[in-house]
Amino acid sequence: MSQLDEIGERDGWRCWLCDEAVDRSVPTNDSRGPSIDMCITKAKSKSKSKGGGPVPERLAHRGCNTGKGAVTPVVPWAAHLFVGDPAPILPAVERLERKGGREAFGRCPTNEDADDVAAWLVDRVSRLRPGLSVDPVIEEGGGQYLVLLRAT
Repeated sequence: MSQLDEIGERDGWRCWLCDEAVDRSVPTNDSRGPSIDMCITKAKSKSKSKGGGPVPERLAHRGCNTGKGAVTPVVPWAAHLFVGDPAPILPAVERLERKGGREAFGRCPTNEDADDVAAWLVDRVSRLRPGLSVDPVIEEGGGQYLVLLRAT
């Protein structure tokens, strides 16, 4: 089994950045084809230069992988969620991973919307950072519902 197949099987053939399926039959030089990403972001590169741990290899579409280049990758929010002031997902998750504690991810107008956002975030983080365990927290205030994740 090749390294690409091994990483693809481990990641369920889903791109760690866009969370969409990666088709292993698409040629690797196609933008929707599979590639191995070292998961290095600006925060990770700083910690690696300071002697941080090994950088994990993850499955990504070729276009998602090369598209991030010298800029921080953006993990998109699902279009069906109703969330105001959504936090950039990847930096918030990296802070949770590095420091623990809790991070605010967005505001919702109803408790049902907050529940949907919290469930989606927990699921998304489980694929984005498989070793990071998080619990959702929803705080009510000012007619809104703040969605947070707490590292456990």
